[in-house]
Amino acid sequence: MTMTLILPSLVLLAGLALLVWSSDIFIDGAAATAVHLNISPLIIGVVVLGFGTSAPEILVSILASFDNSPGLAVGNVIGSNIANIGLVLGITAIISPIVVKSSLLKREFPILLAVSVLGLLLLLDHQLGRLDGIILITMLIIVMAWMIKANKTIDQHDPLVEDTIDEINDLPKLSLKKGLVFLAIGLIILIGSAKLMVWGAVEIAQYFAVPDLIIGLTIVAIGTSLPELAAAISAAKKDESDLMIGNILGSNLFNLLAVMAMPALIDPSPVDNSTLMIDYPVMLGMTLAMLVVALPRKGNAIITRGEGTLLILSYIGYLLLLYYRMVHP
Repeated sequence: MTMTLILPSLVLLAGLALLVWSSDIFIDGAAATAVHLNISPLIIGVVVLGFGTSAPEILVSILASFDNSPGLAVGNVIGSNIANIGLVLGITAIISPIVVKSSLLKREFPILLAVSVLGLLLLLDHQLGRLDGIILITMLIIVMAWMIKANKTIDQHDPLVEDTIDEINDLPKLSLKKGLVFLAIGLIILIGSAKLMVWGAVEIAQYFAVPDLIIGLTIVAIGTSLPELAAAISAAKKDESDLMIGNILGSNLFNLLAVMAMPALIDPSPVDNSTLMIDYPVMLGMTLAMLVVALPRKGNAIITRGEGTLLILSYIGYLLLLYYRMVHP
C-alpha cells in the first residue's frame, strides 16, 4: 500500500470509528432531552431510536452531495438498506431467532415495501432531481405522522411498546443540561466524522479508479450500518426483538425518504444504469425477503437461524457481485 492510499484509508477508518461512537452519544443526548421535555416514550421510540441510528447516513449523504459525489450518497442509501437486512438482520437472527409479535410492525412492513417501489419509480427516468427530493420529503412527513398517530393508539401491552419503554429505561439517566451537551457534542462529532469518511472514501475511489457509487455501496454503507448492528445485537441479547425489527424498518424508511432526498435536493444528477438494473432491484428483493420471513404464517412470525444464514449468504453474494463489477467494469 502506497503512502497515497495510507492516509485516506486511515482517515476513513478514523471516521468510521468516530461515527459509531458519536452516534451513540447523539442518541443518548436526544433521548434524554426528549424525556425531560415530557415527550411520549413511543414518539421517542419512533423519532429518536427508530430514526436516530440513520443520522450517520443522512450526514454522509449531505456532505457527499456538497462534495459533488452524488453517487456516494445514493450508494450509501441503497447499500445501507441492503446491509441492514442482509448483514444486521441476518447476524441477529443467527445469534437468536427473532419473534415478531407487534401488530404495528406487521403494518409497517408493507409500507417499507411500498416506499421502496416508489423510490424505484422515481429513478426510472435515470435522474434524481429536485422534484424527486420534494416527493420523498413529503412522503417522509406523511409516514412519520402516521407512525406517531399509530403509536399513540396502539395497545399499551403491545410488545413494541414494552420493548421501547425498557430500552428508554436502560439509557443513561442524564440531566437536561447534560442531555443537551451530549446532543450537541454528538452532532458536532457526527458531522466531523462523516466529513472524514466522505473525504477518505472519495480519495480511495479515485486511487482505484472505481465509481464512488461502489465505495458508497460497500465500505461507507457497512460503516454507517454499524450503529444499527450494535443496536440490533444489544436488543437481541435483551430479548427485545420487536424493537430491533422496528429500528431496521425505521432506518430503512428514513434512508429511502430522507437520506435519498438529500442528493436530489442538493446536487441533482443522473442515476447510474447499474443502480437501476442491479443495486436497487437487489435492495427491493432483500426487502421483499424480509417481508416474507417476518410476516406471520400461523401466530407470531419467527425469523429462524436458517433464514438468517440465507440473508447473510445473500449479502455475501451481493458483495461478490460488486467485486466482479469493480474488476470488470
